[in-house]
Amino acid sequence: MVETLLAPNKIDSETNPALKQKQLLDNPNNFLNRELSWIRFNARVLEEALDLWHPLLERVKFIAICGSNLDEFFMTREARLIKKVKAGSNEKSMDGMSFMEQIEATRREIIPLIENHSKCWRNELVRALVNEEIYIRNFDDLSKKDKENLREFLRTAIVPSIRVPKVGFESVSIENLHVTLYIAGFQNKPKFCILLDVPTEKFGRLVSIPKKQTKKETEDREQHFVFLEDLIINNLDTIFPTEKNLTAYPFRLTRNGEIDILMDESADFLKSVQKSVSTRKVGFPTRLEFNKKTPNYVREVIAKKVGLPDYLTYEFDGPLGLVDLWQLLKINRPDLKDKSFLPCISPLLISEKNIFETISKQDFVLYHPYDGFEVIVDLLKEAASDSYVSEICITMYRMDHKSPVVDALIEAAKKGKKVTAIVELKAKFDEENNILLVTKLRNGGVNPIYNFPNFKVHAKLCLIVRKEDNGIVRYSHIGSGNYNAVTAKIYGDIGYLTANPEVGSELQELFNIIINGLQEKETKRLLVAPKTLKNEILRRIDREIDFHQKTGKGYLAFKLNNLEEKEVIQALYKASMAGIKIDLNVRGLCCLRPGIKEVSENISVISIVGRFLEHARIYYFRDGIEEEVLIGSSDMMFRNLNERIEVLLSVPDPYLRHTILEDMLKISLRDNVKARRLLPDGTYERVKAKAGEEVINSQVWLIENRGIWNEHSK
Repeated sequence: MVETLLAPNKIDSETNPALKQKQLLDNPNNFLNRELSWIRFNARVLEEALDLWHPLLERVKFIAICGSNLDEFFMTREARLIKKVKAGSNEKSMDGMSFMEQIEATRREIIPLIENHSKCWRNELVRALVNEEIYIRNFDDLSKKDKENLREFLRTAIVPSIRVPKVGFESVSIENLHVTLYIAGFQNKPKFCILLDVPTEKFGRLVSIPKKQTKKETEDREQHFVFLEDLIINNLDTIFPTEKNLTAYPFRLTRNGEIDILMDESADFLKSVQKSVSTRKVGFPTRLEFNKKTPNYVREVIAKKVGLPDYLTYEFDGPLGLVDLWQLLKINRPDLKDKSFLPCISPLLISEKNIFETISKQDFVLYHPYDGFEVIVDLLKEAASDSYVSEICITMYRMDHKSPVVDALIEAAKKGKKVTAIVELKAKFDEENNILLVTKLRNGGVNPIYNFPNFKVHAKLCLIVRKEDNGIVRYSHIGSGNYNAVTAKIYGDIGYLTANPEVGSELQELFNIIINGLQEKETKRLLVAPKTLKNEILRRIDREIDFHQKTGKGYLAFKLNNLEEKEVIQALYKASMAGIKIDLNVRGLCCLRPGIKEVSENISVISIVGRFLEHARIYYFRDGIEEEVLIGSSDMMFRNLNERIEVLLSVPDPYLRHTILEDMLKISLRDNVKARRLLPDGTYERVKAKAGEEVINSQVWLIENRGIWNEHSK
């Protein structure tokens, strides 16, 4: 009976190409799991900590990033999986896994990852730091004098900041990601224990041991540190002077970091976000971390108290919370850090010139950090002082604390310009910063717009309206990166400056829609999510298939952070089935499985992890003589295309389309130093230069050739 039922489908699929294609496109085996793909990205980050190509403190940076990424995974992705399991959801992932199966699968990947994480620190970096006279010491191994000095510092500076609970375990609210001490052994109270939060936020995780005075104090490079919890554990009597024989064990608790905005129709949205953020500190637990030497009875007590099962408990062979190693980057050792370089600023865009006059004559593409972010700051400063500028509109997602962009906007408002800043209050983990930003902007005369409960404004947009002799001219900047002067130095982001009237008019209309809730109109140059962007991407892929069927010359190349949206992946599969060669540079998670026979044989996927965080989005469609390049803020993920305002710009300038393709996108695709190739089984392998092939580290190439994309004039 089974064979009879299955046979017609088999015959139909063999005789009906459309049915066969649909079955292939819907097959769960043809997709990679989102969560596992992300964990493998973090494994690539950890590989950089082992790579001797990087200066030593940069390797330390990568091990800290790996820890930070794992923290965020458990605060967000694992939290969502746990919530789905608790809710009894029967949904399946694209690759056919239940939520519990995904938790189990991620655990299998995370355990070897954290083992390698601790080995990298313990066996590689600690020893390398010693060779450079940077010592992470155990308190027990210190000299008597150093112990006395640190003990006095603990007693006078740190102990007054420690809140000692008066009752037992349940009284302490454990906040996210603090290293916490379990302390037991109180006299006459054999079952009594307390938790003690280690105040790392105030004093730093690593406590510096004062240097010995030398005749050549300025030449003394030695740095000595102890972990703060090690200092406390070995001096518990400074906190509990009447107790003896106390024991303490560090552990770390991660909680759900996702917040649900608690809407109150009578309340301001800002206050609703503010109230909701406060719930993050008491979110449900998602992970327990113990040192490998922690006794089982301690683990059992803590796990029982917080209500976490074994499969959400992890052990670490070494200090917990290596994200705190960021502190070592503050050491003044330029010889152990990346060599600095001066970002390029086109002579045409220097602050001494009239930037508006320059942009009115030609478009510019900026690729940070290779191009200086000062261009954007100078543009806004000039807009603030220019009497012809009447209006500035800008989006804000993640801003630096001492932002020159914010200062320029406030200055513009003081000089009578109409300045509107669209602030995304729901930017994950930046909610509190953005709440404060709204107040600062409002006090400075800027009009902050933030009431978007149902979606996020993730687009990176700036519009400057200027009254000139020939009428109103709109100067537009559209990019992939935040208007953040700090991250612009470490994120690889692309932006586009233009006075193109078509782009300016469409951007003005989009700002009106966001600010005033007007009906969206069709646009030619801007692809806007959630209304049109996904459909326009799918239409362009179909257009490429038609072009290839007519000419045999179809080609697609995308550079983006994440690729997860099912319909987009299926469209790329269809293009591959049609014979189109597709090159993808996907930095992070990728749910597309390349190299599947009859499905994705023509698709190649690489990931680049290097000195700078790859953050640019570039989409190239060959499609005939004109060709098309899209740049902007959107990845190909469900959330970007359906739950956010995102913008991609169809680059209008032919020269810049060409240079973005040749000098940015293709350079990334040619990387054979920092690139890893995605294999059909979901793992990655290093791309190696072939015999006679030029060795290209794309980020080094971009540093050496920075600014060449603007070496033209109309």
